[in-house]
Amino acid sequence: MNDSSYNLVQAIRGPIMLILLGTLVAMDYFGVYGFSRTWPILIIAFGLLKLLEKLVAQPLPPPPMGPPPIDNHPQGGNVI
Repeated sequence: MNDSSYNLVQAIRGPIMLILLGTLVAMDYFGVYGFSRTWPILIIAFGLLKLLEKLVAQPLPPPPMGPPPIDNHPQGGNVI
């Protein structure tokens, strides 16, 4: 996937959550299901959107190879 897919998922996460919240509140208002029974759908939807975001994210490039570490301890002898 590319960077635009990742940005799209990030951009739609908020509106989808608000639409879902509004739908659940409307269902509670009209007596279809009580909000106390449907609120876990918000957590499930958020988790699915985060999973989708991770699936479309580009993997991080490996860190650049730097110079080898400098050994400050002298060879031989006791180090105090």
